[in-house]
Amino acid sequence: MVTYSESGVDINLEEATVSALVSEIKKTLSFRDVITESGHFAALVKLGNKAIAMSTDGVGSKILVAKMMNKYDTVGIDCIAMVVNDILCVGAEPIAMVDYLAVEKADPDIAREIGKGLARGAEESKIAMIGGETASLPEIINDFDLAGTGIGIVDGDKIITGENITDGDVLIGIESSGIHSNGLSLARNVFFDKLGLNVDDPLPDNPDTTVGEELLRPTEIYVKPVIDLLNEDIEIHGLAHITGGGFLNLKRLKKGIGYNINNLPELHSIFKSIYNSGVPLEEMYRVFNMNIGFVVIVPSEEADKTIETIQRHNNVYRIGFVNKDKEENVEIKAFNGKIINL
Repeated sequence: MVTYSESGVDINLEEATVSALVSEIKKTLSFRDVITESGHFAALVKLGNKAIAMSTDGVGSKILVAKMMNKYDTVGIDCIAMVVNDILCVGAEPIAMVDYLAVEKADPDIAREIGKGLARGAEESKIAMIGGETASLPEIINDFDLAGTGIGIVDGDKIITGENITDGDVLIGIESSGIHSNGLSLARNVFFDKLGLNVDDPLPDNPDTTVGEELLRPTEIYVKPVIDLLNEDIEIHGLAHITGGGFLNLKRLKKGIGYNINNLPELHSIFKSIYNSGVPLEEMYRVFNMNIGFVVIVPSEEADKTIETIQRHNNVYRIGFVNKDKEENVEIKAFNGKIINL
């Protein structure tokens, strides 16, 4: 059996760490007109009749896979995606980002490749990269770390926080491109340590691709379908980026509500390979996106129009519904037919 904590990432400890940090800085929320507190996907600060949304994130240990493959031109896409996808979750349109590149030793060639990915991600998101910082930290950083902070804008009367989610609402799932930028510590443990594979070896459940290609596949950017959706006359109750923590991310939207997920799409081969290595079923859904990278929650009468709008850009599925009786549990019908509760 292989778990995330055994791979060096303790989700419970991370939550405790975040709580410890937030407990010290929460009082600063009173200094400005803050609309959403920490815990949601993006924070909102009121600015007249509009609000500024902010989010920050990084690429994580996917960088180690890039190093193994000596291929750095896609991690910038992941950096953009992880930030803009969070900004979308409050109904905001991402407009700009800054990046932070911390390096052990400056390398113009690697920096240029990273820049190519940032440019591609920005083009896909239609955002401006308006600045950033590069720091040489040889005693702190091994190789490099890449993170970014983005802002978006939303009309004050169009903010989506999840407070309107109600019993019977429908969950519409937008397909992921694969593992995205979450759970890479567990995935690397599985493929490189337990299975003894290299990045050039075929993926166990899909010989048409390699382990490295699948792990490095860029995170899907959901700006186009979600912005199209926001511009339609559709009542949207919630938006969730299925990122680190898997389907537990749904719990960030509204307290006291539960979910039934009973119609997930065919499982991507990379998740099959990880599961078949011995990772527990529940752990899979607590760590990975399991083929759904973004969830839109709408009233049942809006479901068909929502699907029609999204499928202009991405594969989309009606994956479940809101169930108040679940009392903050997420019940999932797994790919093998078993029912699990998160």
